[in-house]
Amino acid sequence: MATDYDAPRRSEADELAEDSLEELKARRNENQSGVVDVDEDATAENFELPGADLSGLSGEDMTVKVVPKQADEFTCSVCFLVHHRSRLAEESGGRLICRDCA
Repeated sequence: MATDYDAPRRSEADELAEDSLEELKARRNENQSGVVDVDEDATAENFELPGADLSGLSGEDMTVKVVPKQADEFTCSVCFLVHHRSRLAEESGGRLICRDCA
């Protein structure tokens, strides 16, 4: 059987482009199901942090004492974290930058 190499080739994409709207809707409804798979083990309640005892925290508010920035500390102008002066990498134009961000 002879093959006409000059004839345009047809792919699945070409065939799908010529399908009617009703046929496409019918195919879409066949492929989809209304059932949602829910994995009961994947809920956030079941995640455990290694080495963390959170049993006493249920329903309680945590209290944290906030200490103001000390005289030997600085705030990095890139990451905005408070570091000890020993972590100062560079100071340029009043901008203090820590070693992690330098």
